[in-house]
Amino acid sequence: MRKYNSVSIRSVILIAALILGGCVERQLTINTEPQEAIVFLNDEEVGVSPVTVSFEWYGDYNVRISKEGYQTLKTHRKLESPWYDDFPFDFFASVLNPERIVDTYEWTFTLCPQEQPTREELIQNAEELKEQLK
Repeated sequence: MRKYNSVSIRSVILIAALILGGCVERQLTINTEPQEAIVFLNDEEVGVSPVTVSFEWYGDYNVRISKEGYQTLKTHRKLESPWYDDFPFDFFASVLNPERIVDTYEWTFTLCPQEQPTREELIQNAEELKEQLK
């Protein structure tokens, strides 16, 4: 009969816990009014609203939303991490917890219609540009 030392048994248990343990899934849904706007997070296009994306980290996100006929929205939002994502709780939540945790967040943005310049404003802007070029 083969004998196993306590170090190798603990190693097997730790590896099994890492493989079989639960995980934390993070999802962010971005809605816009009106819908079907193009959404960028940190200068990466993520889809057309409403869109749900997975994310790996909490913190500040640069948000840019565009839709024809509406002013482009440029802003930032912060995702705050939950208590179980802080040390040392994160180890238990993501490795030792047998259940899957799903963090879901939702942001909603309202786009403003693009203002069309009047004919007089266009002419004035053109004349100002003409003077600048001289």
